[in-house]
Amino acid sequence: MKNSKSESYAAAGVDITAGYKAVELMKAHIARTITSGVCSDVGGFGGLFELDLTGIEKPVLVSGTDGVGTKLKLAFIQNKHDTVGIDCVAMCVNDVICCGAKPLFFLDYIACGKNVPENIASIVSGVAEGCVQSGAALIGGETAEMPGFYPIDEYDLAGFAVGVVDKKKILNPKEMQEGDVIIALPSSGVHSNGFSLVRKVFGIGTNDISKPMAELNGKSVGETLLTPTKIYVKPVLALLDEVRVRSISHITGGGFYENIPRSLPEGLAAKIDKSKLRILPIFDLIAKTGNIPERDMFNTFNMGVGMSIVVNKEDAEKAIEILKANGEDAYVMGEIVKGDKGVIFC
Repeated sequence: MKNSKSESYAAAGVDITAGYKAVELMKAHIARTITSGVCSDVGGFGGLFELDLTGIEKPVLVSGTDGVGTKLKLAFIQNKHDTVGIDCVAMCVNDVICCGAKPLFFLDYIACGKNVPENIASIVSGVAEGCVQSGAALIGGETAEMPGFYPIDEYDLAGFAVGVVDKKKILNPKEMQEGDVIIALPSSGVHSNGFSLVRKVFGIGTNDISKPMAELNGKSVGETLLTPTKIYVKPVLALLDEVRVRSISHITGGGFYENIPRSLPEGLAAKIDKSKLRILPIFDLIAKTGNIPERDMFNTFNMGVGMSIVVNKEDAEKAIEILKANGEDAYVMGEIVKGDKGVIFC
């Protein structure tokens, strides 16, 4: 790369040498994610990964892709870029495990107005942390400097994950029965959805979001909202090793009303006991500040539940024990009942 430099391209706003520096800075972060299947180094045209199919009779690849959305505005305003990468990974790997698959590797895409190597490396440090938390290898990515398209101090971040599952172990909601139990896995906050509404409610970009608030246990709105999305991969994989799970829902945009029905069969509904939900203070503050109806809150946000898991009633106690042993303060929030596919609150 020593002879690769274009003064003309730099005059147009693209400094390719900054890209090379960013790659050098991010190498240490990427190294943290290397697993036994990685067969390539950073800088090639493709990321190589060797599948270990030991114990898998019929491997099925499962993929998921997503971005961070307008939550990035919070990172820009607070000049904090080392957590949104966790969000990006989480939004992908949490989807992949809903099929029962183990994430194998991840690739990211960063588009920016100006490539500041230190900022890019900070973003990738978060991506690497998300990969470590999920056991996935970061085997490639792309950074695109796009002056005139993005403001010089802004960027977009997206990525995708690939996992594998034995065909016979793919979760099948059709096995679900009346009386099955719905287990809640607590969220860490708003995660990465509903931020267009959040920004409107708090006037983000105009109002001060740095002041500590009693309603948020002394934290500021900005700090609370930037809390990264929780990654559920390792606790859920531990559960799948010991319990036959009926279905899993990742509670993202659309909240309870949109996501839980995606993992229900026809003729069954999810009955949720609202009194059992551990709704986080940030959601109470959003509803109060924005005068948002309860139904809209449950149809936009995770409300403190990042993932729901349906198991046979007889397996519920064991499932919760396994999840708690793996760091998840899981609890029962409802049951499966006969009815039109959807969510019923009681």
